[in-house]
Amino acid sequence: MKNDLNNMMCLDTYLSSLDEDKYQETTSLINPTKAQNINLLSWGIQDLFTDNTLVYDLKNIHKLATNFNWKNNLNSILKENSYESLVITNSDKKIIWVNNGFKKMTGYENEFALGKSPVFLQGEKTTEISKEKIRKKLLKNKPFKEVIINYRKDKSTYKCELKIFPLYSTTETTHFLALEKEVV
Repeated sequence: MKNDLNNMMCLDTYLSSLDEDKYQETTSLINPTKAQNINLLSWGIQDLFTDNTLVYDLKNIHKLATNFNWKNNLNSILKENSYESLVITNSDKKIIWVNNGFKKMTGYENEFALGKSPVFLQGEKTTEISKEKIRKKLLKNKPFKEVIINYRKDKSTYKCELKIFPLYSTTETTHFLALEKEVV
């Protein structure tokens, strides 16, 4: 019984770390008719205080941070700022990573965005003034906030608040992290 209980707790921990698609795929493989009854140990209250999206995003960004030797306090940036989508670009402004919120926000598959400039989200209603503000602020290598009109895959527009943070190694800015959310 004790081993069954430990296995169930491990499974619960593992399942709570998965993104939505992987969770659905994994839970479809579990056969509930073979499960044994166990006493209730928790009401799952921790889920009210745990944002699995944040945990998943932090895990992926920390892998990149290790690879690129970023010195930023990424935990602080992500925990202190709200966002729906995360986009990381290299110094050439090409997307190297987006989180799962990117597809929810834009309609584009994550893989579609890789290697592209975020400019592909802009269109006719995106003003030259807002694009120029962003270009100038990027050159300063300091965090900033800006709002821009972007386009989803279905061609509908949305106001996108960007909070952009330069990601730096010991000597220079190597990448940029954009925290994005739709605003009214």
